[in-house]
Amino acid sequence: MTIISTYRLQMRGPASGEAFTFADAENLVDYLAELGISHLYLSPILTAGEGSSHGYDVTDPTTISAELGGPEGFRRLADKARAAGLGIVVDIVPNHVGVDEPSENRWWWDLLTHGRGSEYAPYFDIDWTLDPDGRIVLPVLGSDDDIADLTVDGDMLRLGDRRWPIAPGTGDGDGPQVHDRQHYKLIGWRNNVCGYRRFFSITSLAGLRQEDQTVFAATHVEVKRWFTEGLVDGIRIDHPDGLSDPPGYLASLRELAGPEAWIVIEKILAVDEALDTSLPVAGTTGYDALRENGGLFVDPSGAESLTDLVDSAGADYADTPDEARRLKIDAVTTTLSSELARLRRTVVSATGRDHTALPEAIAVLLSHIGVYRSDYQALSAVLPVALGETVASRPDLADPLALLSTALGHREVEVRLQQLCGAATAKSMEDCLFYRDARLVSLNEVGGEPEYFGVSAGEFHQRAAVRATLWPSAMTTLTTHDTKRGEDVRARIGVLSQVPSLWAEMVRGWELSAPPPDAITGLFLWQNIFGVWPVDGVVSDELRQRLHDYAEKAIREASLHTTWNEPDEAFEGAVHTWLDTVFDGPVALELTALVGRLDPHGRNDSLGQKLLALTTPGIPDIYQGTELWEDSLVDPDNRRPVDYGARRQELGAGEHPKMRVVRSALHLRRERPETFLRGGYQPVLAAGDHAEHVVSFLRGDDVLVAASRWTVRLADSGWGDTVLDLPDGSWTDRLTGTDHSGSTNASTLFAELPVALLVRADV
Repeated sequence: MTIISTYRLQMRGPASGEAFTFADAENLVDYLAELGISHLYLSPILTAGEGSSHGYDVTDPTTISAELGGPEGFRRLADKARAAGLGIVVDIVPNHVGVDEPSENRWWWDLLTHGRGSEYAPYFDIDWTLDPDGRIVLPVLGSDDDIADLTVDGDMLRLGDRRWPIAPGTGDGDGPQVHDRQHYKLIGWRNNVCGYRRFFSITSLAGLRQEDQTVFAATHVEVKRWFTEGLVDGIRIDHPDGLSDPPGYLASLRELAGPEAWIVIEKILAVDEALDTSLPVAGTTGYDALRENGGLFVDPSGAESLTDLVDSAGADYADTPDEARRLKIDAVTTTLSSELARLRRTVVSATGRDHTALPEAIAVLLSHIGVYRSDYQALSAVLPVALGETVASRPDLADPLALLSTALGHREVEVRLQQLCGAATAKSMEDCLFYRDARLVSLNEVGGEPEYFGVSAGEFHQRAAVRATLWPSAMTTLTTHDTKRGEDVRARIGVLSQVPSLWAEMVRGWELSAPPPDAITGLFLWQNIFGVWPVDGVVSDELRQRLHDYAEKAIREASLHTTWNEPDEAFEGAVHTWLDTVFDGPVALELTALVGRLDPHGRNDSLGQKLLALTTPGIPDIYQGTELWEDSLVDPDNRRPVDYGARRQELGAGEHPKMRVVRSALHLRRERPETFLRGGYQPVLAAGDHAEHVVSFLRGDDVLVAASRWTVRLADSGWGDTVLDLPDGSWTDRLTGTDHSGSTNASTLFAELPVALLVRADV
């Protein structure tokens, strides 16, 4: 079944506390069919850790989660979807499995029981040389001293409610004595040493060796069944960059799934990075399109004033690129020091030589690489350029870098360098810098680079044209389970780029009434508070708690005053007290007044970016619930249950503007798939006083899309003589029913809504 659009559903078992199972998805099939999608897009459905709220901690990749309804429940969902004319896409996780509770993962349990003798030993990327005795080092204890508290319970070692297996014939004696005979060694997590490749720095997720075809076959037996039995039409691949050989893995996956399967990959591209066209996939999961669609509505005229506001708070925004490099170096040498040490040992093993500055040289080198990994065919120049830049800036590192370059002739060295690069990029950028950069936080998004202040119309059109040519079936999206803020929150915050002086004035006044514990932290959080502040000013207990939870996560990720590993209770307490002062004091009234003034413009931009995401080249995904206004922040906030009763009601009423945009665009895509799947992309330029406020394009020769932007600046002047010259023929707006032809004034085109979806009547 041809994939025309998708709707993402976050699956959760009952043990998570907020279940959403196959049966729940079945109950939505009629609604989603009426909404107009072609495919349900399910988060991971394989057996995961008990109570998992996301499914990315798969513990048994050979079975469908019983908590979600098992294989029978999945088949019932697939059958009901097919009967309604819908297909299914599933998210899969090849890079790692969950090992937080070893007994839940039989492969991991067997490995810990039998060590190198386990049939599953080749499945995991174990560092067998880390421990002098060849034991698997597990950083799972609060302290090394916890070894003394281990007890023997039959064929298991226990520490409280934690359990590990005992190898046959080694169970005599007390806990510490038995522990010393095992194939694993338990140590404190604060040592920052790990005996296996993990997902970034998460020790509860152990990396898999998909480069081994035995492992590939074992981990994809269920996925293969889905395609063999026609249960799915496509799959989304989580984080392939963590694998040893992403192109090789994707080639194997294409052979397994077949030539018609829709395969998209969670590949986060740098702004100047193109997806390798040799990869056998339909494209990425859309973070690049997210940046383009949202960035188009950011007003570049606000950059200078918002930069000055950051600088006045004590930062130097011009230093951001250098800070990014410093954070990446710190991620490599501190957070990922275990992986760095393993890479160093691999270099020494490959060359027979070492250098005291090798770890520093590797860290500085990686800080000069702006992509997640550079060993894709299309990126062959990235690493040598980075080597040149590094030596130019640090001549003292020339010798250790020469040693590294020699070692890169060995495959394992190259792989471990690339895997370290990806992890360091994620930990330094997404998980740190994006929580420090306080200029315009709507830009601090996965796949974004905040120093690029928005996206020009020229860039937008060119990137869309390239996607139409090279990746017409790539996924496009605005919100995911990983976005830092939901699409409507980002749109409202983006409006601040249109009123930077007003924003600066308001913030400075608020800081007198409610001074934050730290100026930059305050500037960062002010924007997020503004982004979700209710129009009526009523801060519910739920919203209050959500903002407290968000603030705590944000300041810990920023790691400026407090961290996850070492929380500063005094600073965190001051932030929470400050938030309550904002909620309950005079600032709340001013926030409400400002939101009342700017929210209509945020809604305009929300509709604009939504329509563009649904009609530009690619396969659009609607994240659960985003067919109506939503105010989600970062996970787990963006994975909250969705009120589908309200959405059914709005779909039936047909009055909600966002629902109208979503339903109309989806139905048009379903009605004219050739236009959107294989039709071209052609910009259509407006003319007149405010032409820059209109973005428009043709899909094929029968659909024209137009959106207004930067509408705050139009509030006083109006559209004036701004016109859009429509191609020959009569055009009907699917959103309003209005007919247009010829040279159409923008005030007429956008009389009812800030967007237009025109269809040529004679085609």
